[in-house]
Amino acid sequence: MKLNALKPYFPHAFKANSVKTLIIGLLVYAVIAFVVGLVASLLGWIPVVGWLLRIVAWLVDIYAVVGVILAILVFLKVVQ
Repeated sequence: MKLNALKPYFPHAFKANSVKTLIIGLLVYAVIAFVVGLVASLLGWIPVVGWLLRIVAWLVDIYAVVGVILAILVFLKVVQ
């Protein structure tokens, strides 16, 4: 199955052709989710900003999970 429309949004996921690039892709998505979650937790005490950051962190978590799933599927050659 080809998912060319997703390649610009998940660049590291579609480069997972070897174990090294798979691990790098997984780490990139994990670091992105961690950094956004850390910023959201540090600034979460501000009423309106904290509310918005929780929504942004939730969306970034979904992005990271989809990126990890795509990277694994590309590594297993289910998706090209």
